[in-house]
Amino acid sequence: MVTEENLQDFRKLCDDIFAQLRRDVIGQTEVVEGTVIAMIAGGNVLLEGVPGVGKTRLVRSLGRVFNMPFSRIQFTPDLMPADVTGTNIIVKDDKGNSKFEFQPGPIFSNIILADEINRATPKTQSALLEAMQEHTVTVMGVSRKMNEPFFVLATQNPVEQDGTYPLPEAQMDRFMFKLIVPNPGLDELMQIVNMTQATMAEVAEAVCSGDQLLEMRKTANQIPVAEDVMRYAMMLCAATHPTGECASNAAKKYVRLGASPRAGQALISAAKVKALIKGRFNVAYSDLNELAPAVLRHRMKMNFEAIAERVSPDDVVKMIIEEVGKSFSLHAKAKAEKPDEPAAQDVPTETQDEQEQTPAPKKKKFGRSKK
Repeated sequence: MVTEENLQDFRKLCDDIFAQLRRDVIGQTEVVEGTVIAMIAGGNVLLEGVPGVGKTRLVRSLGRVFNMPFSRIQFTPDLMPADVTGTNIIVKDDKGNSKFEFQPGPIFSNIILADEINRATPKTQSALLEAMQEHTVTVMGVSRKMNEPFFVLATQNPVEQDGTYPLPEAQMDRFMFKLIVPNPGLDELMQIVNMTQATMAEVAEAVCSGDQLLEMRKTANQIPVAEDVMRYAMMLCAATHPTGECASNAAKKYVRLGASPRAGQALISAAKVKALIKGRFNVAYSDLNELAPAVLRHRMKMNFEAIAERVSPDDVVKMIIEEVGKSFSLHAKAKAEKPDEPAAQDVPTETQDEQEQTPAPKKKKFGRSKK
């Protein structure tokens, strides 16, 4: 059970992490917070933005703040899967006999920066699938566990199309968040230039170890989620399916394929961390609404009508939140106004002793009253 002391320790460590990251990254508050939340929750992050907005710098700073081994993989069209996972090589022992020995690739680290991930071929991109989901790598029929904690923080450029390969849906689904890195404002741009005139290197200091991060994750997992809040989160995910029972009008009009069950898992796990950061012991509806765009935007496949009308996934998520929020409020209001007295619904009246001795079946509860 989470105690007040656990909450204070959690918040203090998060404050230290954000303070150190602000030494290297100017602005980008939502992106920084989202990345830290995903790392604490144990998820992978896809950072999308034009060149020069600080995506790679943010990931390098995270590698310094979280005192864990860090590897960078520069994805290019000629990169092979063995360049990521590693391979078996022939070596000679002391007696001169040849044998195979596994040479680990750069993926065997705690924090992986997959820089410009969409520049590699689908064959190479698929080398990350197993590691991102199961935290294992299989080479030559042998599975090897990754060291915990393990994260993949990938970057991609959404503008340039030459020499790029869009990530398949199966791989996109394995990212907990897709965070859009915007261009800095005028004041932020002045601060960035002034800061980089002094030094281009990162100056953030380590404030959190791998063991501390795992302990923070363990604390977050113990945060309770009310049944109504859980239902609301699942309704947000189910509303993205245009043919589902909870389909929203926005999904029916603009979405071809909705989010997978991983979206629900990611939404709840991230909301628990966000609640702790805000100093609460429980998940609130506002936490789900704030995290929904990052969780759902890359898990929905838009149809032609959305493309023709230039409706973005974020616009659809906003419509879904409004629509589900209204229907959920009406449902909660109707539930609250439901009469508590059985006689008001023409239910047979029974004494408490009779109810305890012979409870009536539920299907007969609303039968005709005896005359």
